[in-house]
Amino acid sequence: MSKRYDQYCPVAHALGLVGERWSLLIVRELLQGPKRYTDLAASLPGIGTNILAARLKELETCGLVTKHRLDPPAASMVYELTPYGLELKSVMRSLALWGLRSIGPPTDEEDFAPGWLYGALDTVFAPSAPAGSFEFRIGSEVAGIVDGEAQRGPIEEPDVVLEAGVEAFYWLFVERRWKGVKVTGERELLEQLLDAASAPAPAAPALV
Repeated sequence: MSKRYDQYCPVAHALGLVGERWSLLIVRELLQGPKRYTDLAASLPGIGTNILAARLKELETCGLVTKHRLDPPAASMVYELTPYGLELKSVMRSLALWGLRSIGPPTDEEDFAPGWLYGALDTVFAPSAPAGSFEFRIGSEVAGIVDGEAQRGPIEEPDVVLEAGVEAFYWLFVERRWKGVKVTGERELLEQLLDAASAPAPAAPALV
């Protein structure tokens, strides 16, 4: 445990496990599946290699992350969440919805990590998705949901396809604005998905 608050409090204990800078972002990436060290470094621009190594070691010590070597021919060392670490998925969903209230729409200055769309669908939309198949084409990313399971890449014969830029997708989810959004297929099914995903509460004042 990297931090101690000298309090018998589950919140303080949880912060001792994942409260260091970058820790939850590493968890976010590993929720997409096992990753090599180089994959994590590439998806977390700005993190120093010494910090990444330290955070991974801390998460291993806490029992949230484990590492193992893949079978040949890959034979790469990968990191993945333990069952205890995977339980953070619902926490990340709530944190993402809470953060959406004040993050504001994306700007041209902000980067998106490769695979962000799959991560968003898996964390925010898939847990409450109705039966059916959905394909999302957002900017340069393509991912989908099939019967409540997020999938990377195109979906075979989807019931509905949504195409939009990242800003239009943000406004569709947050305020149900359909400007700049193209829907092919069963729009009513898409609306069911959006309603089930529970858009965040009315926007909080943007943080400066």
